[in-house]
Amino acid sequence: MRVLKWIGILAAVYVTFVALFGTVFLGMVQPSFEGRGIPMLVITTTDSSGEARDRMLARMETNERLYVSAHHWSRGCYKRALENPQVGVEIEGADSNCTAVPVDGDEFDRVARDHPLPLAVKFLMGFPPPRNLLRLDCLPVR
Repeated sequence: MRVLKWIGILAAVYVTFVALFGTVFLGMVQPSFEGRGIPMLVITTTDSSGEARDRMLARMETNERLYVSAHHWSRGCYKRALENPQVGVEIEGADSNCTAVPVDGDEFDRVARDHPLPLAVKFLMGFPPPRNLLRLDCLPVR
């Protein structure tokens, strides 16, 4: 019985940690992991009322194309991009106008294979549900 109590306590601590990590650290602080070798971008999406929101996301490149993934904490960004696929993207201070295109099928499989989520990231994010991917077809802002 004592073991079950400790398992329950550890589970509650882990769930609390994941909630705080996702909500506060990833959601509100929106850290850049560039210094740790993870390329980042800022995507600006617009909701149906016209309100623009910025989100810092890890960027992925496969076959010279730009991608971002949406997990549980960045689903709002993904949904706004589906509603209004014209998004702004800032990479290393350079702005671009992009079209966000949802990815599936062979393209999804290729990008997911090229950019798997490390176990440590899955652990920190509470083993998130399957991710969605967006391809960002961009033109530089002149």
